[in-house]
Order: sequence, then C-alpha cells, then structure tokens
Amino acid sequence: MPEIKLVIFDCDGVLVDSEFMAAQVESRRYGEHGFELSVSEFAARFAGMTGEAIHDAINEELGHTLPKGLQAEIERELDEALDEVEIIPGAAEVLDRFDQPRCICSNSRSARLQRMLRRTQLWDRFRPYVFSARDLSPPAPKPKPDIFLKGIAEFGVKPREAVVIEDSVHGVHAAVAAGARVIGFTGGRHSYPMHHDLLSEAGAETVISGFADLPGLISAFGEWDGLGM
Repeated sequence: MPEIKLVIFDCDGVLVDSEFMAAQVESRRYGEHGFELSVSEFAARFAGMTGEAIHDAINEELGHTLPKGLQAEIERELDEALDEVEIIPGAAEVLDRFDQPRCICSNSRSARLQRMLRRTQLWDRFRPYVFSARDLSPPAPKPKPDIFLKGIAEFGVKPREAVVIEDSVHGVHAAVAAGARVIGFTGGRHSYPMHHDLLSEAGAETVISGFADLPGLISAFGEWDGLGM
C-alpha cells in the first residue's frame, strides 16, 4: 500500500472546538425566526457546511421568510464568539508525534482560520499550509473535493498517499471524492448520536474519538488499505 506522505486536517471540530460554538449561535439565532433545533441537532445536520449554505437551506425550508442581513449578523456574532475558541484536547501534542508533512484544508474563511489558529497557538505549526475553500477560484466548499486536491497538489503527492482527518459527513465525502484516505473524528463537543456511524457510512475507513491513536493509525494506513472498525 502507498506510504502516507501527507496528513490533512480539517480545522473546525478537529483542531479547534468551533463547531459546537457555531451550533450554539446558529441554533439560537435561527430559532428566533422559527427554525427550532437543539444545539446537538443543529450540529448533526449542518456541521461542515458554510454559513451561506446553512442559511440558504434553512431559508428554503422556511419558505424564504428569513430577513435580509440575518446571515451577516450571525457571522459577526460568531466571529465574536470564536475569540474564545479552545483547542481540541490533544491536538497540539499529537502534532509532535508524527513526521509526515501536514496542512489544513477548511471551508472557513482565511481570516477566521488565522484568528482561531493563533488563538489556539496552532498557527505556527501549519503556516503557510492553511488552505480555505473560499480562496479557490471559483470558491468550492466541501463536499466538493477541490480544497483537498489543492492541498495534495501543493505537496506533490498522490491522493492515496494523503490521509484526511475529518469530523463532518460533507468533509468525508469531499476527501473520498479527492481519492484520499480518510479517518473520521468525533472528539469535538459537537459530536452527536450516530456521528461515528454516519462518518463510516460516508466513507471514513476508521473513526477515532481522540488523538491518542492517530500516529499509530497513520503508520498502519501505509500498510493496509481500508482498516474498518
């Protein structure tokens, strides 16, 4: 099997615990306009999607009744909330335990990525290899595979020589479409019932709930194709 030569991390919900914070803000604000889901239900349905895609889906479901400017208001409130974002436990430590090159491929805006990564002291561990799907021309957020293909191309490796760490179904679909190996991750506070199963069904070869086993899994991925759980 191909040796793993690149480790690609999603950011939100994998490195930083931002998906839970986003679901808190969005479930409350959209609930004020008649779209009522709990924080865990909101995360289960929308984790990994851009704010614009979430707004459009909810607006369509509500019959296009959301007020103009609501999504921009939510984004501003979320930016303020994310000033307090915390690192996912074990993320910093695990980066010291494997030798492969690494990068981040995310749906979040570049400015937000940099703020969150600086806040959690991860920026210097990845820069300049922090890629946003918003910066592609044209923008191509997950579940499109383009951002993962961008990361793979930057390092000159083959898709099967890259492993992606993803917490969302949309992200797993994107990584599979890019031809990469995929490890699902359920270690964020936004994790929900059936999270593990849904990531597996989407194409993750195995799913972890924390970072302790990640270096060993990455080594194993160079020996076996399709570990399963």
